[in-house]
Amino acid sequence: MDLVQLRYSFRIDPAPRQRMALAKAFGCARVVFNDALALRTHTHEHVLPPITDACPAR
Repeated sequence: MDLVQLRYSFRIDPAPRQRMALAKAFGCARVVFNDALALRTHTHEHVLPPITDACPAR
């Protein structure tokens, strides 16, 4: 049996208000990403245990 691979290409053209909302959402995501990256860099530089998304043991 042959495997068929499909590829789709999409382009969005948001309205001005939608552009502003998208820019705000992506801007917030960038800030969160940069803060997390800075924290990981800090822990690595100071030889601290790595930060994970696991819940701490109780």
